[in-house]
Amino acid sequence: MQCRPHQSCKPVVWMKGLALILSLAATQAFAQTPAATNASSAAPAAASGEGVYDLLIGTYTGSGKSEGIYVYRFDTRNGELTRLSSAKTVNPSYLVVSRDRQYVYAVNELPGDNGPASQRGGVSAFRFDPQSGQLSFLDRVSADGNDPCYLAISPDGRYLLTANYSVAANPGGSFAVLPVKANGEVASSVLTVHHEGGGPVKGRQDNSHVHSTVFSPDGRYLFAQDLGADKLYAYRYTPDGSRGLLGPTDNRYTTVKPGAGPRHLVFDASGTHAYLTTEMNASVVVFDYRDGKLTQVQTLPMTAPGFKGKIGGGALHLSPDGRFLYATNRGDANELVTFAVDSSNGRLKLTGRQPTLGKTPREFTIDPSGRWLIVGNQESDSVYFFRRDPQTGALASDPKRLEIGSPVDFKLVSPL
Repeated sequence: MQCRPHQSCKPVVWMKGLALILSLAATQAFAQTPAATNASSAAPAAASGEGVYDLLIGTYTGSGKSEGIYVYRFDTRNGELTRLSSAKTVNPSYLVVSRDRQYVYAVNELPGDNGPASQRGGVSAFRFDPQSGQLSFLDRVSADGNDPCYLAISPDGRYLLTANYSVAANPGGSFAVLPVKANGEVASSVLTVHHEGGGPVKGRQDNSHVHSTVFSPDGRYLFAQDLGADKLYAYRYTPDGSRGLLGPTDNRYTTVKPGAGPRHLVFDASGTHAYLTTEMNASVVVFDYRDGKLTQVQTLPMTAPGFKGKIGGGALHLSPDGRFLYATNRGDANELVTFAVDSSNGRLKLTGRQPTLGKTPREFTIDPSGRWLIVGNQESDSVYFFRRDPQTGALASDPKRLEIGSPVDFKLVSPL
């Protein structure tokens, strides 16, 4: 099987039937202890309230060593981590949690490099109990496209959008709009948008590859990042139907450097700036934002000067206070890159690099206190918990390790 940048073909190791109680005060790797068997066993950690979260981890399951989504209870005050549950589902490489915390949605990233182009990926819905950390399967529907790799919930909670990367030129990249039912289940797509065209990099940009769909902070616009076309498509969101559910803006799209490959986009809390990772040239692009329009103002490389190896820009997230931006760089770099954010204009300044101590770091998360950054190495079957200095943005060089098969995505949910 040929591996593309967001898919793992490396065998993985998973310790079935065990839970991990993790103490970051320890100097060795996390110790393994018997699994929690019911919700009450995790209750003492949750009872203290602030600082305790459910950590949901999405994985690739093709190796057979990972079964789907894993739920742990993570206490940010003392670093303890307890396994609560897991749910079987195929390749849940991206997760999203409903605003009321009652439902979790996962892509089923299929068919992959060698799968039949006629096969469609899926989206699975689960009922979630934050207090116990248990997931219950509700339903699964077609993603109406190939290789779904990103999910977003509309601001009003009525729709779930999936970005379909699509390795195959036919059907090509797209995004689909799936209604969310009152009981948390997902209905079949009511709208699927296909993009045309490609970019200059043969084999990677022969056709459209939609990699993420992100709503603007005011909820009025949707941006679809197309790695294949080197464009950020802009759509006006009008759920009242006055102009159709989604329609192109007057500008239609924003272009980036040919061959860059736009991947993930985030907005700052003020809603006046946006940040983009480009996968193929591993850069971070800064935009000024106003009323549905992105204006590029800065581009910074993730790689160090003189670096000659393979690169691959991945995810990016702002710290809870908005003072720092982090991004993952894969390929041969395998590092987290830290940028300081200028509060006056949103521009970035490189401040540090931290190896992720494994191969192919994809997604990561920062806890709400800003004291921990959690990142997974997809091809090394490891998750690292980096202690973080909220004042300087620096990551400690002695993180603790959790073994799990092909970890990809992370979401933190308050259990209270």
